[in-house]
Amino acid sequence: FAAEGPVFCSGHDLKELSSEDDVKHHSQVFELCAEVMTLIQKLPVPVIAKVNGLATAAGCQLVASCDIAVASEKSQFATPGVNIGLFCSTPAVALGRSLPRKVALEMLFTGEPLSAHEALMHGLVSKVVPEDKLEEETMKISQKICESSKSVLALGKATFYRQITQDLDTAYKITTKVMVDNLTLRDGQEGIEAFVQKRKPIWSH
Repeated sequence: FAAEGPVFCSGHDLKELSSEDDVKHHSQVFELCAEVMTLIQKLPVPVIAKVNGLATAAGCQLVASCDIAVASEKSQFATPGVNIGLFCSTPAVALGRSLPRKVALEMLFTGEPLSAHEALMHGLVSKVVPEDKLEEETMKISQKICESSKSVLALGKATFYRQITQDLDTAYKITTKVMVDNLTLRDGQEGIEAFVQKRKPIWSH
């Protein structure tokens, strides 16, 4: 995900949330947003946010929902809904799963933005680079990902999100089975054979 201009994503159009519209319309807006955010994690490929500017409210939620986020040094992240009387409750779902609780709550209670480096320090973004290096760094990461097996990446991503909410014992039970399943994939065996034979693997896709 990327954007042009000084704003990465400012979230919902507040004009869509006025009292002129009914509860059904408001529900549809937030349900669609939640569907988009959850679909990102259900996609079988990694999703990268390339952030160059301000990400607020649902825009901040979008960054938190992506698998990887690369930000320019000028980027900022905020959930300012509280300041206009609309607490960022849905963005809080993604923020609360990406940030330490007290950092997320300070953002939600004050609406004050995190700088790019603060976002990196707390785990909201993966990497911060100068603005003129943002495209290069994002492409470098995506190209490295593309060197791996698509089926293995899909299995790994799905498993990561499945186990992360579990207790330690359950997480290891899930991932132990998946490691065994991974070995039954053609690409699982191809990768091991290629490593032993000191050659590049030839993936099935």
